Amino acid sequence: MNLLKPVSAFNEWTDHFLTRYLARKGRLKRFQLDAYRSYGTATKFYIKGRLLGDRGLQPQTATDSGWRNFRSMVRRFNSREVTGADLVAELPDGSQHLVTTDDEGYFTLILEPHALPAPSAYLWYPIPVRVARLPAPFATAPDTTVQAIASVLVPPPGAEFGIISDLDDTVFETRATNILKMLARTLLSNAHSRQPFDGVADFYRRLQRGRTSRPDNPFFYVSSSPWNLYDMLEEFMALHELPPGPLLLRDFTISTPKTTPPPGVTGSAAIHFAHKLHEIDDILTTYPALPFVLCGDSGQEDARIYREVVRRHPGRIRAIYIRDVQVPARALLVGPIIEELGRESVPMVLVADYAAAAAHAAGLGLVG
Repeated sequence: MNLLKPVSAFNEWTDHFLTRYLARKGRLKRFQLDAYRSYGTATKFYIKGRLLGDRGLQPQTATDSGWRNFRSMVRRFNSREVTGADLVAELPDGSQHLVTTDDEGYFTLILEPHALPAPSAYLWYPIPVRVARLPAPFATAPDTTVQAIASVLVPPPGAEFGIISDLDDTVFETRATNILKMLARTLLSNAHSRQPFDGVADFYRRLQRGRTSRPDNPFFYVSSSPWNLYDMLEEFMALHELPPGPLLLRDFTISTPKTTPPPGVTGSAAIHFAHKLHEIDDILTTYPALPFVLCGDSGQEDARIYREVVRRHPGRIRAIYIRDVQVPARALLVGPIIEELGRESVPMVLVADYAAAAAHAAGLGLVG
């Protein structure tokens, strides 16, 4: 029997109980509606977000101490989810679409616009979302006029390919192969103190422009980091001028894998594998005519996940770039996959730095 599931269920129950207790006592007076960046097409929008009690997060700065970063991280994970709230998303045609938050405060909508709204920024289309009704005991709180804008990425017809990238140990260092170092980097840093790997932002911007020099090629970031870190990751990307794209993270709670992992992948690795494969499947299914470039690292399961993507979507993957995390045992696992995909004419490259990745992409004609 997996004892983690009842422990997780008990933790969720106590968290919901405390949240409702605080609401009844009038301690939850402000709310925060997060509308995550998402994606869609000219005829279908995917929208996801979360309704929480205001976490009281302060702006991050480069001079914040490790202790202040730790306190902010505690606030991110000690969230007060608002369950059973009714939200309304409004399309440009005036139609309103109702959705109710789930047990963790999340909401998901699939909308079919009759006409695209005017973009708020290049490739991005805004959809207003607001709280329509708060359930008891939250309904007694004074702040019920909470709203947000959901930004939906719609690739233009001129896109040459899409790019799907991991974040941890691909864009910035997390040390996911060492649990203690990973926790220290996650808990004691912020968007300003984390630094991207040399050359990654430039390489990604070149991929975004492709051969046309127009930033038409859409980016999607698929990570097993929890949604609790969304605000920090979004700010990090803006600070370092990484191409903006949907951040597709996962629920922090323990869950059953959505797909069957390969032999030997168990526990948290199986959940990581299944989450990323599920999200990538959805992206490739949404854009059936668009080829893709995949970027990851050798620290966890990216090479095996991407091999499975190639199997499920033959002819769709132009190239795969795996950043070498300098752990020899992990690099040895990537080698056989490189050879296997090479026989299928899908180049997977293990790179020490992004200058090597950029040179390879130029050789393939992916970038100018």
